[in-house]
Amino acid sequence: MRLERGTTESGRTVVGEVPETVRKREPAAGAPEPGERIARRAMIVTATAVGVVVLALALWKLRLIVTLVFVAITWAAAMRPGVDWLARRRVPRALGVLLHYFVLLGLVALFLAFVVPQLVHEVQAALGSSPSPTPKHEGVKQQLLDAIQRRLRHLPSVGKLVHPALSAGEEAIKVLVGILFTLATAAYWVFERDRFIDFVTSFIDRPKRKKVRDTWQLIDLKLGAFVRGQLLLIGIVGTVVSTAFFLIGEPYWLLIGIAVALLEIVPVVGPLAALILAVGAGLTVSWHTAAFAGGALLIVRVLQDYIVNPRVLGGVVGLSPLLVLIAVSVVGVVLGPFYVLISVPLASLVVTIMDVVVRDVDPAEAEVPTVIFSAKDTET
Repeated sequence: MRLERGTTESGRTVVGEVPETVRKREPAAGAPEPGERIARRAMIVTATAVGVVVLALALWKLRLIVTLVFVAITWAAAMRPGVDWLARRRVPRALGVLLHYFVLLGLVALFLAFVVPQLVHEVQAALGSSPSPTPKHEGVKQQLLDAIQRRLRHLPSVGKLVHPALSAGEEAIKVLVGILFTLATAAYWVFERDRFIDFVTSFIDRPKRKKVRDTWQLIDLKLGAFVRGQLLLIGIVGTVVSTAFFLIGEPYWLLIGIAVALLEIVPVVGPLAALILAVGAGLTVSWHTAAFAGGALLIVRVLQDYIVNPRVLGGVVGLSPLLVLIAVSVVGVVLGPFYVLISVPLASLVVTIMDVVVRDVDPAEAEVPTVIFSAKDTET
């Protein structure tokens, strides 16, 4: 309410109260006109839309680099508990990262030194036992074995690991650069993750910083546990399946055992493809061998689903089989078959963010996934 001066019909001057809602509001000095405000808002919306489109196109063009960075962050998440465990025992963090890489390089060297020669021998034996195909009509089996033999022959020996560039072609150099880029990025991320989180959260309101930090760390823990669990599963499945195939007389037992183990990386479709591969190879000998191979895989699968997976990967990503299948299909169609390998970690990242944003889940109260390392060891 405010007082205003007025006159009556008789000419007398009176002073009365006029409600604020009745009086006409005058625009503030220097305020933009309505048309100017609309134009400014339209310009901001247009600039934002153009920026989003440009960013999306840039990410699409750089999707390989973005994928390598995501793989590096995931690998760093897998290494971080081991590096922290060594740091608590007075081992410098840089030396801890190098120890992880030396172990990885040693496993690759052992594979090239002992496994690859056996694989070459099995493929050569298979080629020698195959009937000579006509030049125009090569069988599918013959073509597959020839392709495997060519790939195995081009694998470097242990001695060439020190100087791979001397015998590598253009594509091999690209692969080598991609691997070195991923390993270097993973090492830097082990050291710089917390500092980068501090930098990002500095642009967020203070009350929300803790929630963002807890969400980021929960995603990091899930990705690391997933990678460690997958590597452990590959080792267990490869050893058990190869031994079982050797005992039942499965042809190319080591080659198929390694293929079955590697197919564990491909969600949902991988185990089915492994079963078809093992049964098909067994049929080249007899139906008894095929039945034993299929039965061995089914037994391993049941033990894996009910004993190994709950203890190794139980609750790590928190995704249902249907959601995993949808994620694999979408990533494979949109990005290509190569990117299927990151479909499960990517889906886990999206689901975790949705849980926190939409369902208002407290990331600090979420269960910490543990694979190899206990919950105490994964805390930083």
